[in-house]
Order: sequence, then structure tokens, then C-alpha cells
Amino acid sequence: MILGSWDQDIFKFARTSPVPRQKRSIVVSPILIPENQRQPFPRDVGKVVDSDRPEGSKFRLTGKGVDQEPKGIFRINENTGSVSVTQTLDREMIATYQLFVETTDVNGKTLEGPVPLEVIVIDQNDNRPIFREGPYVGHVMEGSPTGTTVMRMTAFDADDPATDNALLRYNIRQQTPDKPSPNMFYIDPEKGDIVTVVSPALLDRETLENPKYELIIEAQDMAGLDVGLTGTATATIMIDDKNDHSPKFTKKEFQATVEEGAVGVIVNLTVEDKDDPATGAWRAAYTIINGNPGQSFEIHTNPQTNEGMLSVVKPLDYEISAFHTLLIKVENEDPLVPDVSYGPSSTATVHITVLDVNEGPVFYPDPMTVTRQENISVGSVLLTVNATDPDSLQHQTIRYSVYKDPAGWLNINPINGTVDTMAVLDRESPFVHNSVYTALFLAIDSGNPPATGTGTLLITLEDVNDNAPFIYPTVAEVCDDAKNLSVVILGASDKDLHPNTDPFKFEIHKQAVPDKVWKVSKINNTHALVSLLQNLNKANYHLPIMVTDSGKPPMTNITDLRVQVCSCKNSKVDCNAAGALHLSMTSLLLVSLFTLACK
Repeated sequence: MILGSWDQDIFKFARTSPVPRQKRSIVVSPILIPENQRQPFPRDVGKVVDSDRPEGSKFRLTGKGVDQEPKGIFRINENTGSVSVTQTLDREMIATYQLFVETTDVNGKTLEGPVPLEVIVIDQNDNRPIFREGPYVGHVMEGSPTGTTVMRMTAFDADDPATDNALLRYNIRQQTPDKPSPNMFYIDPEKGDIVTVVSPALLDRETLENPKYELIIEAQDMAGLDVGLTGTATATIMIDDKNDHSPKFTKKEFQATVEEGAVGVIVNLTVEDKDDPATGAWRAAYTIINGNPGQSFEIHTNPQTNEGMLSVVKPLDYEISAFHTLLIKVENEDPLVPDVSYGPSSTATVHITVLDVNEGPVFYPDPMTVTRQENISVGSVLLTVNATDPDSLQHQTIRYSVYKDPAGWLNINPINGTVDTMAVLDRESPFVHNSVYTALFLAIDSGNPPATGTGTLLITLEDVNDNAPFIYPTVAEVCDDAKNLSVVILGASDKDLHPNTDPFKFEIHKQAVPDKVWKVSKINNTHALVSLLQNLNKANYHLPIMVTDSGKPPMTNITDLRVQVCSCKNSKVDCNAAGALHLSMTSLLLVSLFTLACK
């Protein structure tokens, strides 16, 4: 064959020009493995092909399930490329494995790859539907229309949701109780919604044997086919009450008795209500609608029994009214449904009889008040007390007695109640507070048993100048060489009240003291200054001080003021009179008179 020049050029180029070698290719396909395979293991599940693999090279497999946790599930024949599984797989644990294949030389160096190899675990129907969100409790109001949705129940299936293995259908296996209809409810097979299927009249809580129904709900996979797996759960459905029954009194009339003066519950009014006791459709609310103008009665609901507890809150008086008639109304806390109304049986009459009780006499006024001067003569009449018996329909007599008389000053006539004194009244007594003396008297009726009333007498005592004033202090000190001859400032006090107290008059009792030694000077209405006219020797002196109040007539008191003349040397005060001359004012007067006589 003879080649042309053009052909020869091509041939020459083909022999002399370098031609790039094609990259080797590892051929892999996804491996599908059913879950739950049985022994024996290992078993081949696929193969990796490399048609242009160098001699002596090996296959190597890596990834989770091989050399990463969970390790050892897959392996590869390094010479042939066969992939095998070593144990049973569970799709619900791991649905896919992402592996990698590569070829290596004899030294383990990668020649080609890694190339991804996906292992897919094929689902089997090995999981039952499970209801995971229980307990399942639904509520539906009684009288609800047919088709009312009560609740939704859904189950979970761990199988592949893209297959029928997890395609669920629902149905009601059992209803308890099965009355008034064995098919009170229906469940949507796909959604799981439970709805009512009976008429509103049959869904009447008050006529049902039990307002609680229990349904056994079944979920089946494989779209409900007989070959599917099933799971069950219980749905509890409560028929809720609505206020379609008004409360009714068990009687039209109730009777009660109460003692006059007593308070508290006098009668319990009973009612009937067919509604649910746990709701406001059953709980009663009572109202007094007539017969209580003085608000003497109140009514409250007993939360345990629903009874109306009628109470007296203001004591009743038999003498005013021995009988009372009340009209009571009862309603529910919740309003009635529109087609139900309260009837005549929702009202009742209560007849109350007040029992007469022997009540204690009552003083009028109380407290009783009088004003008298203290020191009035014994036997003086203060007042005549007056007590009346509230039991006006009974003819009873009253006797009086003293109950509390702290100072023992008073006497009362038991028949007519005249109070007089049996001792001198003293405003300055410790039993008198703020010029008021308090005594208590009893009035006792002739009932059987007798009843007692207590009255208070407040005696305001007017002051009389019957207390002489007194001075303070009664002891003073002065230095024998003092330049300031002031001795002490005296104060005076009086238990009486103005005008029987200050201004006080301070004087030295002239008969016992020489005028040229001591001096008393007024400071104000209640105080005076005692001073010396000359220094005295160290000794104790007794100076009689006379103080007079401003009462009419005035009262005078003479008190000895003990003056200690002390030695005051080097900032030390020595008032010890031992060994010194002790002179009374009388002795000093005699000494002075003797000195004058000698002159």
C-alpha cells in the first residue's frame, strides 16, 4: 500500500507526537441491601470494577461502617473488588451508608480515587404504629350537633414514610359503654379526627349511664391492608355539662326557730340540680328577695352540699316580732341555656319563729354620770339608777347590787336603786383617774333563771383644798467659806387642782430662827431661793420652811430643810459633821440671844 504525502505526514505525527493516556476509571454502582437479612454472614452485596487497574494494585474501602463507627459492617476484597456485608442491617438505625473506594499500590499509596459508593438499606415493614402522645382525653359539650370534632389521634410508624410500610389508617375497635348507641363516634381513617355521629338529643349528659366514653383506637400500616401491622391506644371522651337544668327546692316551705338575741345558721335549704356537680351549672346562688327589710338575715351557699345556709346576722327581738317570713330565690352560678328558664320551683318560703329568752335588765343611761365635790359628807345621795327589763311581756321585778366599787365608797338600795356614800370621797385617791371614779352596778330580774344587766357609774369629783403643799428638796449643802451664799432653790407641789395650788408663799418659821442668818426670796409661783446672810461654821442646820397654797381657806405646811455646811478645801468637799458643832435653829437662836445680852 502506498501512502500519499498527506497520509504519510499523519502517520509520522502519530508515531512521533506524544498521545495523552486516558485516566483510569473505577466503576461503582449504588448497592441496595434489604434490612433484617438472616445468616449466613458475610455475604456479597456488590462489586467494584476497574478494567485498567495496574498489576499488583489493590482495592481499599473506607467510611462510616468500615473504618469509622460503626466499624466492620462492610468490607471489600482487595483483589477482586467484591463488597460484602458482615451483619444484619436496621434501616431505622441507619438508612444509608456513604462509603469510598480507591486503588493503591503495593506501598499503600493511592493510585486512583476515592470514588463514593452509596449503600442503601431497603425498608421492610418491621415497625408497628405507636401512639406516643397519650393519655388522649377529649371533651364535647352535651347536645352538640352531629359531626362535632372531639379530638385528633395520630400514631407514629418508624418505617420508611415514602412506602406503604408507614402509611396509616385509623378505625375504632371498641366503644365503652355502648349505650345509647354502639356507634357514638367516628374516626377519620386518614386524619385521625374523632367526631360525633349521634343526634344532639342522644348526647344528653343527664340521660347517659356514664358521661365518660372510652374508645379503643387502632392504627394499621400498609394503608390498612390485612397484612399491615397495628397499634392501639385508648381515647377517653368526656361529655361536658351545660346548664340545661335549673335548681329546684326540695320543698316549697321551710321552718326555722331561733332564740332572740342569738346569731348564726338557723336552717339549711336543700335543692336538686341534675347538672354536673363539678361545674357552675350545678352550683347554687341564693338570694333573699322579700321579708328582710332590716337586713337581719343572710344566706350563703355550702360549697360541699350546695345547700343554702340561712343565718341570723343581727339579733332578733321577740318583743318586737315573734315571727318572720322570708322568700328565697335560687339560681345557678352559670346562666341557663336559652331554651331553659327558672320556674316557680326555684323559690321557697322560710317561716321563722323567734323564741322568747329572759333578757337581762338594761340601765339607762349607760354610762351614768354625776359630779360631786370630794369630801362630801358620808350618806350623801349621788343619784338613783334606772334599769328596765326588755321582757315587756313578762312581769318581773328588778333588784340592784354593787358589782365593782374599788375604793368601797358606795352603797345602793336594792329596791329603788338609790346610790349614796358610805365613806369620804377623795379626788386624790389612787382609784380616781383624771378626777373620775368608776363603779359598776348590777340589775337582776326575777326570771327563772334570773338574768343580769350591768351599768356603769362615772363620778366626777370636784377638787377641795384638802391637801397642804410640800417642798423639795429637803436637804442642801453649802461651803463654810462660800462667796456665793445661795443655799438651794426650793420647789413646792400640791395634790390639789387650781386654784387650790400655786402661787405658793414661802417663809421661814420666824419663832425658831434669827432673822439675820437666813433669807427666803421668791423666784416664781412655785419656787423660792434660800440663801445665807453670813457664812456659818461647818455643821448641820435645820431650817423650818413654811409653805402656803392659794386655796380658800389656804393650807400651810412646815418642813425642816436640813442644810449641811461643809468644808471645801483644795477642791475637796467634806460634809462630815463629826466632831463639829451640831446646832439646831433653836440652839442658834439661844446663842444669838445670849451674845446680845452679854453686850
